[in-house]
Amino acid sequence: MPAGVAPDKLAEIQAEFSSEWLKIAGLARQGMLQPPSDRRFSAPAWAQDPASLMAAHTYLLAARAMHQMVDAAQLDEAARNRLRFSVMQWVEAAAPSNFVATNPEVLRTILDTQGRSLSEGMRNLFRDMQQGRLTQTDESRFELGRNVAITPGAVVYQNPLMQVIQYAPLTAKVHKTPLLIVPPCINKFYILDLQPDNSFVRHAVEQGFTVFLISWRNPQPTDADGVDAATWGDYLQQGVLKAIEVASDISRQPRINALGFCVGGTLLAAALALAHAQGRQPVGALTLLTTLLDFKETGVLDVFVDEFHASAREYQLGRGGLMSARELGTTFSFLRPSELVWNYVVSNYMKGEAPPAFDLLFWNADGTNLPGPFFAWYFRNTYLENNLKEPGRVRVDGHGLDLGSLTMPAYIYGSREDHIVPWPSAYASTGLVRGPVRFVLGASGHIAGVINPPAKRRRSYWAHDADAAARAPMPADPDGWLEAAARHEGSWWPDWVQWLAGHSGPLVRARSKLGDARHPPLEDAPGSYVKVRAT
Repeated sequence: MPAGVAPDKLAEIQAEFSSEWLKIAGLARQGMLQPPSDRRFSAPAWAQDPASLMAAHTYLLAARAMHQMVDAAQLDEAARNRLRFSVMQWVEAAAPSNFVATNPEVLRTILDTQGRSLSEGMRNLFRDMQQGRLTQTDESRFELGRNVAITPGAVVYQNPLMQVIQYAPLTAKVHKTPLLIVPPCINKFYILDLQPDNSFVRHAVEQGFTVFLISWRNPQPTDADGVDAATWGDYLQQGVLKAIEVASDISRQPRINALGFCVGGTLLAAALALAHAQGRQPVGALTLLTTLLDFKETGVLDVFVDEFHASAREYQLGRGGLMSARELGTTFSFLRPSELVWNYVVSNYMKGEAPPAFDLLFWNADGTNLPGPFFAWYFRNTYLENNLKEPGRVRVDGHGLDLGSLTMPAYIYGSREDHIVPWPSAYASTGLVRGPVRFVLGASGHIAGVINPPAKRRRSYWAHDADAAARAPMPADPDGWLEAAARHEGSWWPDWVQWLAGHSGPLVRARSKLGDARHPPLEDAPGSYVKVRAT
């Protein structure tokens, strides 16, 4: 059947559109049309201008009809998702709020400022054109090591791929078993160490854990040491497993605990499967935060995944070169264009405003390049072919990887509104690892769900009673798990701390010196690798 919308469904959509249009027009004639709930049209200037108010309602009605037609299109699901993404981009770009002539708030601001807002907006635009990206926050207000990433510690090891940071104890006693944190290499690590009141790293240290963390290198086009040719296997061997070795040596513990966030979780699980294939079991307890191990359902990112894109990246980057932070950042921004693109176009360029200081958006703008071979391998073997979850299908240095060999206790976390790692896909990891699992679902999205310090008393999380969860097998259906889970107010961090403490051994006297004779401190945290900006 050719692509299109069935005649009866099309007629239904058209009838609904006509009916709603007549209602809007009728209210407008009577002067009773109210501002829509959409935040783009919430300023008083929209309500005070009948023509603009009518345009806003008409736009939203047309946008809804277009999305309905996409949903009704007679296409396979992959094609429908691509069409949905394309229509979403067009619809978001076409909003009347995005144009000077059709945004009454912008016109009012130009009059009130006698044109200064427009000249300031042009200045902002030229600045962003020079730096090659859109400014989302006042970046001058933040400095690494001064007011972000300031948890005390030292770099105790480095190689061409990463630095290992050991954080200084903040308690007199610490748990005997240390924790290694593996952040994603697609971003800088300090999303986990923004400022003291929202730092996951500092919170873990304050709870009596000795924390080590990987700070991945941000490779540059001018680097001459071949890091642009680093492979997936290099990141496992010289990245994750080497960091585990360093943490184990310094702490003098044969086994440590480890936490992986997002792509860092994927790397961590794969590295542990490699270690097990080599006859080693270096980690006693595993935490995975918003991590994909089964890439069957990848949410909106699926629109970019096909053989053409995989082959193109392999041709372009498979033997070396860099996947640029700019391209990666643009891709992720257009996953949510209304929030991460067009609202800044309006405020920065059309209204001439300076964006406020926000630590999370400062981090978001501080992207990292990726070695081409690493990215090309990762794209094909995870997103395209979903090989990692199949025992033995992925081989590294002659060893087949089997996630089922991971039999240690595991704490797996997903965020309910996550558009990068859909929570049912995070939940799917519970069926791949073989040890006792605790799954926790937090409110909000990929970042805000994870960075949720208890003191703020925000959001909530869902979990099963710990004792009952330990006795019962994990349901195969994530919705079934959620239906039986209890909702808890506030942060999930205390739940994780309690779980990790039970797998971290007794409390012992904290050591005042960082590193050891083989791994002396090289420089203060946050180290030099994280300070390299992408070019």
